[in-house]
Amino acid sequence: KGSDLKENSHDLDLTQKYRHLWFQCENCYGLNYKKFFKSKMNICEQCGCHLKMSSLDRIELSIDPGTWDPMDENMVSLDLIEFHSEEELYKDRIDSYQRKTGLTEAVQTGIGQLNGIPVAIGVMDFQFMGGSMGSAVGEKITRLIEYATNKTLPLILVCASGGARMQEGSLSLMQMAKISSALYDYQLNKKLFYVSIL
Repeated sequence: KGSDLKENSHDLDLTQKYRHLWFQCENCYGLNYKKFFKSKMNICEQCGCHLKMSSLDRIELSIDPGTWDPMDENMVSLDLIEFHSEEELYKDRIDSYQRKTGLTEAVQTGIGQLNGIPVAIGVMDFQFMGGSMGSAVGEKITRLIEYATNKTLPLILVCASGGARMQEGSLSLMQMAKISSALYDYQLNKKLFYVSIL
């Protein structure tokens, strides 16, 4: 029995040592070599399951290398309604997601080029509070749409959201109306090209 424990311990050490090289599928638990996994757009080689993708990965896949110019990077949500939670303060929760993901909010917005064509692109990130939409997320998306409208750029929005951010109450619900209004002007008044990716 002692040798079995030692052998299992050795296997565990090897697993930990090479963990950075492999990614385990959440669906079939098969191992995917990380180097190939990313180039296959986060699709499991064993079962074909489409797995989570960060906003940065989506941006890298969507636009020409070296053309990404982010907008409103430092915009963050504030605890305007002083949301009461027994677990942790809203501000602390935002801080922890910022540390965990390296993002300031649940969406990245900016300008890039797609096959040499300038485009405005916004990509939500589910890893940041479930991609929930608070006032900062709504403002960033609205500003992107307005910029695209003024510069007559094609607009791409990638949605990966769990909905409105409850910690901001009705302020988060108002964001959809604000975005819809900006999109109405962009599409119906200016008749510009908009692609929504779900």
